[in-house]
Amino acid sequence: MSAPLLQTHQLGKVFGRVIALQDITMELRAGEVLGLLGDNGAGKSTLIKCLSGVHRPSQGQIFIEGNEVLFASPREALKMGIATVYQDLAMVPHLGISRNFVLGNEPTLGWGLLRRLDMAKADRITRAGCSRLGIDLRTTNQPVGTLSGGERQSVAIARAIHFGARILILDEPTSALGVKESANVLRDVAEARDRGVGVILITHNVYHAFEIADRFTILHRGRSYGNFIRNEVTRDEVINMMSGRMTNTAEQQ
Repeated sequence: MSAPLLQTHQLGKVFGRVIALQDITMELRAGEVLGLLGDNGAGKSTLIKCLSGVHRPSQGQIFIEGNEVLFASPREALKMGIATVYQDLAMVPHLGISRNFVLGNEPTLGWGLLRRLDMAKADRITRAGCSRLGIDLRTTNQPVGTLSGGERQSVAIARAIHFGARILILDEPTSALGVKESANVLRDVAEARDRGVGVILITHNVYHAFEIADRFTILHRGRSYGNFIRNEVTRDEVINMMSGRMTNTAEQQ
């Protein structure tokens, strides 16, 4: 069997005297969704910041396809194919969909002082990237700020995949969404998985996790309760682990 797409071994992070993460070991394979579950303060945000180059781990190792890596910045992580979609989405509300889609990867025309954004190409890139996930855009000029939360999430996911994400980290993508929009975002996650992308879905919504995730890593107060295949653990057991009530299932892992 080939090496996991992403793997951590006894990963830890300390801020002064505060132990934010301790001994986190997990793996993600291509074409699967890993649900990273935990209540508020469990260490989910710290972990994804270590994986995406925002924080440097205090201990442990990170491997990409079996090769150890140490990121000095989010840009280095992005070059290795790790894209993180945070809750704020890093979008400019007053700019159109296509301007946001190519932000940081703008196609241009001309040279030197005459260089300008190639809007026609930006529109084509945006439509192509969104259509791969089955997202049908009425227009690419609509300001992102006028889109619904679910629509913004879908565009952000499509953007990350279009520009080369092999590992997609989603930070609570359905936390502020209704039932219908949550279903649409989870559909996009499934489409990304089907295209061979490894997805880490950070959430405290157990129902959404069970709907889409293949495996779970469960955190509580900076420590891992273990890694579980979906059909080997129940919702109630996961909820108990998230809240710190150890179950027999967790003890056996």
